[in-house]
Amino acid sequence: MAPGQDWCLQCGAGAPGSVGRGGWRPLAGVLAATTVLVLGAAAAGYAALSKKTRHAPVVTRTVAQATPAPTTPTPGVTPPTTSTPTPGIAKPPKIPLTAATPTPAATTPAVTPTTPSTTTGTGNQGNSGTGGSQPAEEPKPEAILLDTNAASTYNPYNYPTTWFGDPSLTIDGDTTTGWSAQVNPATAPNLAEGLLLDLKSARKLSAVKLVTSTTGITVQVYGTAARTVPASITDPAWVPLSRSITVKKRHAQIALRNRKKSYRFVTVWISKAPASALGTAEAPGKIVLDEIELLPVG
Repeated sequence: MAPGQDWCLQCGAGAPGSVGRGGWRPLAGVLAATTVLVLGAAAAGYAALSKKTRHAPVVTRTVAQATPAPTTPTPGVTPPTTSTPTPGIAKPPKIPLTAATPTPAATTPAVTPTTPSTTTGTGNQGNSGTGGSQPAEEPKPEAILLDTNAASTYNPYNYPTTWFGDPSLTIDGDTTTGWSAQVNPATAPNLAEGLLLDLKSARKLSAVKLVTSTTGITVQVYGTAARTVPASITDPAWVPLSRSITVKKRHAQIALRNRKKSYRFVTVWISKAPASALGTAEAPGKIVLDEIELLPVG
């Protein structure tokens, strides 16, 4: 370095003792240079930020709208109103003032089923040509409930007791069991015995129902209001409640007369046996009454 020179112009080293003498000048120079550079960078950045960027112009094009295919309205539903929007202009939706009535689709009329009349014509409808309603069938009265000892054998001519079965089997409700009476070979086919029923108190009767295993027997119904059983079937205390009837079926119902009067004792009198029940002298036949019921006046 030349005399009086503080810094080497080639390597930048300071002269011995130069730092101590006025060393603030180089530092100030460095700071000034740094400040200038910073200000310049700031100015360049501000200029770059404040410079407006040019954008490409926006071109608005109108695109043709596709017309939607017409739709068939569903019955009972009003189809929405559609409109083609104009680009750039928003229109409020159109509110219909009255509901549109769509054309209803063809429907098959409902057929109401007809309930057949339960009224039937009278028996003379075919002859007169006019029909009539029959009155409702009246409920049938239930059989009189008898005591278990209400049935007994009516044997006014004192035939041997061994000729007869158990009379209580005719009121036990079981049609497979019954009371039996032996046919006397000496008097066959005529019989003279019966089955007696004690009602315990006088009742009005309308009919007697029979179930018998011996079809063809001849019976007659008698009744009495006496306090004791008449000793003979010919006693005037017995009132005939039916005519003499031949029972041709297993189940029979005998309508009674004199229904306005009351009777305590009733007997089903058997006067004749069918040929099928006669038997022989060695093997006598028998008749059987399986079940007996008394129907009251309704």
